[in-house]
Amino acid sequence: MPRDKTASALSVRPISDAEHLAFLATQRSASFLQTPAWGRVKAEWRRESIGFFEPGGAAPVGAALVLYRQLPKLKRYLAYLPEGPVIDWADDDLRAWLDPLTDHLRGQGAFGVRMGPPVVCRRWSAAQVKAGIADDGVRTLGQVAPSERDHTGARVVSQLRELGWVPQQVEGGFAAGQPQYVFQVPLRTADGSPRSEDDVLKGMNQLWRRNIKKAAKEGVVVTATTGAAEALAELEAFHALYVHTAERDHFTPRPLSYFRTMVEALAAEDPDRIKLFLARHEGDLVAATIAIRVGAHSWYSYGASSTEKREVRGSNAAQWAMVQDALAAGADVYDLRGITDTLDSDDSHVGLIQFKVGTGGEAVEYAGEWDLPLSTVLYKAFDLYMKRR
Repeated sequence: MPRDKTASALSVRPISDAEHLAFLATQRSASFLQTPAWGRVKAEWRRESIGFFEPGGAAPVGAALVLYRQLPKLKRYLAYLPEGPVIDWADDDLRAWLDPLTDHLRGQGAFGVRMGPPVVCRRWSAAQVKAGIADDGVRTLGQVAPSERDHTGARVVSQLRELGWVPQQVEGGFAAGQPQYVFQVPLRTADGSPRSEDDVLKGMNQLWRRNIKKAAKEGVVVTATTGAAEALAELEAFHALYVHTAERDHFTPRPLSYFRTMVEALAAEDPDRIKLFLARHEGDLVAATIAIRVGAHSWYSYGASSTEKREVRGSNAAQWAMVQDALAAGADVYDLRGITDTLDSDDSHVGLIQFKVGTGGEAVEYAGEWDLPLSTVLYKAFDLYMKRR
């Protein structure tokens, strides 16, 4: 993917789904939100796959899924690249990539661009997060010295500001789009060797290990679907438990049709891209999850659990089965997705990070989402419209 800096400027043009997938297949990691299939999941947006090309190049050196959200009554759009584009973010000249991108999007009628560079800025170990929660003087992750600061992430943030991009305002780490803070379990050692199941299990806290052991002792059985047909066959059972979870935990559930589209689209692209994991105890469904994998990156996407039989620890059993599956697939990371940046023990969101900290992974801060207004007037009007919804 590194650009030939001796060549002249990059160009951007539409590519087919097949070209897009062929490029993603060359990447060790790319977000599932940057696959052509995700454009089919988000049917309310117009979708386009684009490629970045060097002069005379037949194959793209970068790619992106662009989702276009139309302004009411106008054929003008917000161009959204969730957790993308997939380019060489380590390049010290991001203008060479972003200028042709914005030129193309302007030509498609975009009044503004929103993107989420998939670059890490900071990391915190599970021990650091746990200590921060226990410290009454600490309220956020930012008050804790990170275990690692990523130079590429810092350079990307600096360049984006210089180029006129504006960071999205985030409250507590949750953006309107994709999360800036996530929790991940590394599945490789510092030298790149794959970790063993025993090593990952030993990295978990005592409660997680005990719960995984208890689920096995109680006879919880976790099964994983293979391919779209199996996943679709189990989807209604997952969704019923998910709606039950939503009622208990007070969030608005997505409809069954959304998950059906998601399974059909992602599985059509790759049979192993999406799986349902179902934890049953004596025939009763006690927990269910959805896992997604692109290349060497595995995600925990959605989860549900029964209020009954919580003592058999079906949720821990399902999580452990997903970690084992990711390890068997040779994944680099198991990603539990979003957390807030709060470490305040009185904050209602802290329970989420405490649950994920038990896996022994690390809190990770990405660069977040950034906007570039192409028409100041229309961008401000759209921003006002979204705030009033």
